[in-house]
Amino acid sequence: MTSPYAIPPADSLRRDPLPLRGRTALVTGASRRQGIGYAVARRLAAYGASVYLHHHVPHDADQPWGADPDGPEAVAEGVRAVLADPAAAVHHGPGDLADPRGPARLVAAAAEALGGRIDILVANHALSGRDGTLDEIDAAMLDAHWAVDTRSVVLLVQAYARLRAGQSQGAPGGRVVMMTSGQDHGAGMPHEVAYALAKGALASATRTLATSLADLAVTVNTVNPGPVDTGYLDGEAYEEMARLFPAGRWGLPDDPARLIAWLATDEAGWVTGQVVDSEGGFRR
Repeated sequence: MTSPYAIPPADSLRRDPLPLRGRTALVTGASRRQGIGYAVARRLAAYGASVYLHHHVPHDADQPWGADPDGPEAVAEGVRAVLADPAAAVHHGPGDLADPRGPARLVAAAAEALGGRIDILVANHALSGRDGTLDEIDAAMLDAHWAVDTRSVVLLVQAYARLRAGQSQGAPGGRVVMMTSGQDHGAGMPHEVAYALAKGALASATRTLATSLADLAVTVNTVNPGPVDTGYLDGEAYEEMARLFPAGRWGLPDDPARLIAWLATDEAGWVTGQVVDSEGGFRR
């Protein structure tokens, strides 16, 4: 019997330039070229994966920074530009994940576009705005953030797990990556109570979901990207925030994207049930 402590063969240590070749991925909240979802999708495509981009333009259009000026197809074209595997493809489609039926519909649409299989699920979407301090929040704010930031993610994972259970044996290792925020660090997020509660629930559920999906050979991890420059702040407030990073700059969308892409590869196959901070030493 081979010892579990055997030294890996030399071939297994050579780095594959396309570690996600032949894999498929669904990335939610990938609707703006300034956003984290777009950066994640580009990394996955550059690693060889086919990618389905989810977008909900009405949400973006309602924000101060607005929707991508050239629309979802321009976002998809930006991902297609870095496709590394000639056999890979990029698809996109809308989805209102506040609708309880939305997550299952999205997984079904993505699976159909990607040839019936989803290997990687990156739940990057979130509700922006409609929040406040403890004194300002109300039931509607709490419910809105719960529906989009927590409930929809769990329902996405549920639909993904059901799809995964029906896939043939020997399919590539499955990956789920969720997104949390900095609610568990420093003073928390006292001005975004509804968002902090909803995102904190995902961090707390990470290990439970990892155990639930272990029998399907799926790892589940959650990433806290810290403050990332996605175009929502400028002026003195922007500069003040930059000074809180040891490097003197904000996180960029590709900073967490590199971590998420690595978690999607076989190299991270022994990492599951973890909440990982990727915030450049941010000092709160």
